[in-house]
Amino acid sequence: MDIVRPEVPDAVLKIQRAGVTVRMVTGDNIVTARAIAVNCNILKPEQLEDTRCCMEGPEFYEKMGGLVVKGGKEEVGNFEVFKSLMPYMKVMARSRPEDKYLMVTGLRQMGHTVAVTGDGTNDAPALKKADVGFAMGKTGTDVCKEAADILITDDNFSSIVKACMWGRNVYDNIKRFLQFQLTVNVGACIITFIGAIIGKEAPL
Repeated sequence: MDIVRPEVPDAVLKIQRAGVTVRMVTGDNIVTARAIAVNCNILKPEQLEDTRCCMEGPEFYEKMGGLVVKGGKEEVGNFEVFKSLMPYMKVMARSRPEDKYLMVTGLRQMGHTVAVTGDGTNDAPALKKADVGFAMGKTGTDVCKEAADILITDDNFSSIVKACMWGRNVYDNIKRFLQFQLTVNVGACIITFIGAIIGKEAPL
Protein backbone atom coordinates (compact mmCIF):
# COMPACT_ATOMS: atom_id res chain seq x y z
CA MET A 1 0.00 0.00 0.00
CA ASP A 2 0.98 3.67 -0.34
CA ILE A 3 3.02 5.09 2.52
CA VAL A 4 1.12 7.71 4.53
CA ARG A 5 3.03 10.95 5.07
CA PRO A 6 3.72 11.47 8.79
CA GLU A 7 1.94 14.84 8.95
CA VAL A 8 -1.33 13.64 7.36
CA PRO A 9 -3.02 11.88 10.35
CA ASP A 10 -2.66 14.98 12.57
CA ALA A 11 -3.82 17.26 9.75
CA VAL A 12 -6.94 15.12 9.26
CA LEU A 13 -7.75 15.22 12.99
CA LYS A 14 -7.27 19.00 13.05
CA ILE A 15 -9.60 19.65 10.11
CA GLN A 16 -12.19 17.23 11.53
CA ARG A 17 -12.17 19.21 14.79
CA ALA A 18 -12.89 22.28 12.66
CA GLY A 19 -16.12 20.67 11.47
CA VAL A 20 -14.94 19.36 8.09
CA THR A 21 -15.86 15.79 7.08
CA VAL A 22 -12.98 14.04 5.30
CA ARG A 23 -13.84 11.28 2.81
CA MET A 24 -11.38 9.22 0.80
CA VAL A 25 -12.20 8.34 -2.80
CA THR A 26 -9.57 6.08 -4.35
CA GLY A 27 -8.98 3.64 -7.16
CA ASP A 28 -7.34 1.15 -4.76
CA ASN A 29 -9.09 -2.06 -3.75
CA ILE A 30 -11.28 -1.91 -0.66
CA VAL A 31 -8.81 -3.73 1.66
CA THR A 32 -6.00 -1.30 0.84
CA ALA A 33 -8.36 1.69 1.04
CA ARG A 34 -9.57 0.67 4.53
CA ALA A 35 -6.01 0.24 5.80
CA ILE A 36 -4.90 3.66 4.51
CA ALA A 37 -8.08 5.32 5.86
CA VAL A 38 -7.45 3.93 9.36
CA ASN A 39 -3.82 5.12 9.27
CA CYS A 40 -4.99 8.59 8.19
CA ASN A 41 -7.66 8.82 10.94
CA ILE A 42 -10.42 9.00 8.30
CA LEU A 43 -11.87 5.70 9.47
CA LYS A 44 -12.03 4.27 12.99
CA PRO A 45 -11.04 0.60 13.49
CA GLU A 46 -14.56 -0.29 14.69
CA GLN A 47 -15.99 1.00 11.37
CA LEU A 48 -13.91 -1.36 9.21
CA GLU A 49 -16.67 -3.92 8.68
CA ASP A 50 -19.52 -1.42 8.41
CA THR A 51 -20.71 -1.60 4.79
CA ARG A 52 -22.13 1.92 5.09
CA CYS A 53 -18.67 3.36 5.86
CA CYS A 54 -16.71 1.60 3.12
CA MET A 55 -18.08 0.92 -0.34
CA GLU A 56 -16.83 0.28 -3.86
CA GLY A 57 -17.56 2.87 -6.53
CA PRO A 58 -19.73 0.78 -8.92
CA GLU A 59 -21.86 -0.48 -5.99
CA PHE A 60 -22.27 3.09 -4.73
CA TYR A 61 -23.31 4.34 -8.17
CA GLU A 62 -25.88 1.56 -8.55
CA LYS A 63 -27.39 2.12 -5.07
CA MET A 64 -27.68 5.86 -5.66
CA GLY A 65 -29.45 5.35 -8.98
CA GLY A 66 -26.85 7.27 -10.95
CA LEU A 67 -27.30 10.83 -12.16
CA VAL A 68 -30.55 12.22 -13.52
CA VAL A 69 -31.25 15.62 -15.07
CA LYS A 70 -34.28 17.49 -13.72
CA GLY A 71 -35.07 20.98 -14.93
CA GLY A 72 -31.63 21.31 -16.47
CA LYS A 73 -29.92 20.38 -13.16
CA GLU A 74 -28.00 17.20 -12.41
CA GLU A 75 -29.31 15.31 -9.39
CA VAL A 76 -28.81 11.96 -7.66
CA GLY A 77 -31.33 9.33 -8.78
CA ASN A 78 -32.11 7.95 -5.30
CA PHE A 79 -31.55 11.12 -3.28
CA GLU A 80 -33.23 9.82 -0.11
CA VAL A 81 -30.89 6.80 -0.07
CA PHE A 82 -27.94 9.13 -0.66
CA LYS A 83 -28.96 11.37 2.27
CA SER A 84 -29.31 8.41 4.63
CA LEU A 85 -25.89 7.00 3.64
CA MET A 86 -23.71 10.12 3.65
CA PRO A 87 -23.44 10.61 7.45
CA TYR A 88 -21.70 7.21 7.61
CA MET A 89 -19.71 6.99 4.38
CA LYS A 90 -15.99 7.63 4.72
CA VAL A 91 -14.25 5.52 2.05
CA MET A 92 -15.02 4.76 -1.58
CA ALA A 93 -12.72 2.20 -3.18
CA ARG A 94 -12.36 1.12 -6.82
CA SER A 95 -13.89 4.45 -7.76
CA ARG A 96 -14.39 5.65 -11.31
CA PRO A 97 -14.65 9.31 -12.41
CA GLU A 98 -18.47 9.07 -12.54
CA ASP A 99 -18.62 7.74 -8.95
CA LYS A 100 -16.64 10.70 -7.60
CA TYR A 101 -18.70 13.12 -9.69
CA LEU A 102 -21.93 11.58 -8.36
CA MET A 103 -20.77 11.98 -4.76
CA VAL A 104 -19.88 15.65 -5.28
CA THR A 105 -23.21 16.31 -7.03
CA GLY A 106 -25.18 14.65 -4.19
CA LEU A 107 -23.33 16.49 -1.43
CA ARG A 108 -23.94 19.83 -3.15
CA GLN A 109 -27.59 18.84 -3.61
CA MET A 110 -27.74 18.34 0.18
CA GLY A 111 -26.53 21.92 0.63
CA HIS A 112 -22.97 21.10 1.69
CA THR A 113 -19.92 23.08 0.64
CA VAL A 114 -17.68 20.57 -1.14
CA ALA A 115 -13.92 20.68 -1.64
CA VAL A 116 -12.24 18.03 -3.82
CA THR A 117 -8.58 17.12 -4.23
CA GLY A 118 -7.13 15.36 -7.25
CA ASP A 119 -4.07 14.90 -9.41
CA GLY A 120 -5.25 13.01 -12.50
CA THR A 121 -7.19 13.77 -15.66
CA ASN A 122 -10.03 11.58 -14.37
CA ASP A 123 -10.44 13.91 -11.37
CA ALA A 124 -11.14 16.95 -13.56
CA PRO A 125 -14.98 16.61 -13.72
CA ALA A 126 -15.28 16.33 -9.91
CA LEU A 127 -12.83 19.21 -9.38
CA LYS A 128 -14.88 21.37 -11.73
CA LYS A 129 -18.19 20.39 -10.08
CA ALA A 130 -17.00 21.05 -6.50
CA ASP A 131 -17.29 24.42 -4.76
CA VAL A 132 -13.50 24.40 -4.37
CA GLY A 133 -11.12 22.21 -6.37
CA PHE A 134 -7.60 21.54 -5.07
CA ALA A 135 -5.12 20.20 -7.65
CA MET A 136 -1.67 18.83 -6.88
CA GLY A 137 0.94 21.24 -8.21
CA LYS A 138 3.78 18.73 -8.52
CA THR A 139 2.13 15.51 -9.65
CA GLY A 140 -1.10 16.90 -11.12
CA THR A 141 -1.82 16.72 -14.84
CA ASP A 142 -2.40 19.88 -16.88
CA VAL A 143 -6.10 19.00 -17.31
CA CYS A 144 -6.47 18.57 -13.55
CA LYS A 145 -4.74 21.89 -12.82
CA GLU A 146 -6.93 23.68 -15.36
CA ALA A 147 -10.12 22.35 -13.74
CA ALA A 148 -9.08 23.25 -10.18
CA ASP A 149 -9.49 26.55 -8.32
CA ILE A 150 -6.40 26.20 -6.12
CA LEU A 151 -3.01 24.56 -6.78
CA ILE A 152 -1.24 22.91 -3.84
CA THR A 153 2.39 23.52 -4.66
CA ASP A 154 3.79 20.96 -2.17
CA ASP A 155 1.12 18.22 -2.77
CA ASN A 156 0.53 18.08 0.98
CA PHE A 157 -2.84 17.63 2.72
CA SER A 158 -1.73 19.83 5.62
CA SER A 159 -1.62 22.75 3.14
CA ILE A 160 -5.39 22.30 2.63
CA VAL A 161 -5.84 22.59 6.40
CA LYS A 162 -3.88 25.86 6.36
CA ALA A 163 -5.92 27.15 3.41
CA CYS A 164 -9.13 26.36 5.29
CA MET A 165 -7.83 28.08 8.43
CA TRP A 166 -6.76 31.27 6.64
CA GLY A 167 -9.95 31.32 4.57
CA ARG A 168 -12.07 31.22 7.72
CA ASN A 169 -9.81 33.82 9.34
CA VAL A 170 -10.31 36.26 6.44
CA TYR A 171 -14.07 35.60 6.44
CA ASP A 172 -14.33 36.25 10.21
CA ASN A 173 -12.33 39.46 9.89
CA ILE A 174 -14.54 40.75 7.07
CA LYS A 175 -17.64 40.00 9.17
CA ARG A 176 -16.20 41.90 12.14
CA PHE A 177 -15.18 44.84 9.97
CA LEU A 178 -18.67 45.10 8.43
CA GLN A 179 -20.29 44.80 11.86
CA PHE A 180 -18.08 47.63 13.16
CA GLN A 181 -18.71 49.85 10.11
CA LEU A 182 -22.48 49.32 10.16
CA THR A 183 -22.73 49.94 13.89
CA VAL A 184 -20.71 53.18 13.74
CA ASN A 185 -22.29 54.51 10.54
CA VAL A 186 -25.89 53.73 11.52
CA GLY A 187 -25.31 55.29 14.94
CA ALA A 188 -23.79 58.40 13.35
CA CYS A 189 -26.69 58.76 10.88
CA ILE A 190 -29.32 58.46 13.63
CA ILE A 191 -27.59 61.04 15.83
CA THR A 192 -27.17 63.46 12.89
CA PHE A 193 -30.84 62.99 11.88
CA ILE A 194 -32.07 63.66 15.44
CA GLY A 195 -29.78 66.71 15.66
CA ALA A 196 -31.16 68.08 12.38
CA ILE A 197 -34.78 67.63 13.60
CA ILE A 198 -34.11 69.35 16.92
CA GLY A 199 -32.59 72.22 14.94
CA LYS A 200 -29.72 72.95 17.28
CA GLU A 201 -26.03 72.70 16.47
CA ALA A 202 -25.08 69.53 14.56
CA PRO A 203 -23.94 66.92 17.08
CA LEU A 204 -21.24 65.56 14.73
